[in-house]
Amino acid sequence: MLKTFFPDEYIASTYIIPFEALYSEGYRGIIFDIDNTLVPHGAPADERAKKLFKRLKDMGFDCCLLSNNQEPRVKMFNKEIGVHYIFNAHKPSVKNYEKAMELMGTDKSSTLFVGDQLFTDVWGAKRAGIRNILVRPIHPKEEIQIVLKRYLEKIVLHFYKKEQKK
Repeated sequence: MLKTFFPDEYIASTYIIPFEALYSEGYRGIIFDIDNTLVPHGAPADERAKKLFKRLKDMGFDCCLLSNNQEPRVKMFNKEIGVHYIFNAHKPSVKNYEKAMELMGTDKSSTLFVGDQLFTDVWGAKRAGIRNILVRPIHPKEEIQIVLKRYLEKIVLHFYKKEQKK
């Protein structure tokens, strides 16, 4: 039952994902969560995020931001990034993962998802049939509803790590 929520991969940071290797494996589209995946909650795109998206575009990736936040937040983050975005996404609903692939012109086999939450980001990507990478949250400051989910995530990640050792 807990395996339903296991990520395909668990990496310390978005910024150390081997995107070049993923491109050589045939991935062409990346869907990203924003808050605590790319920047601290509510922060604008910083230099590190801007450089990452430039690098990804130069490599040939198409990207889409998929956020449960409202449009002003997502639009503000995307201002200097300039990629597709979907706000108020209702993750883990599959609908907007599919819409993101449509915007990027990719499919399940050529799309990857990167996010910091198991019960919204990863579970939604898994339900949509997309390879997913869970990253550690960038910053501990989070909204109360997320803080509560983190306790449950710790339990799932404990069993995930145990399974990975086998």
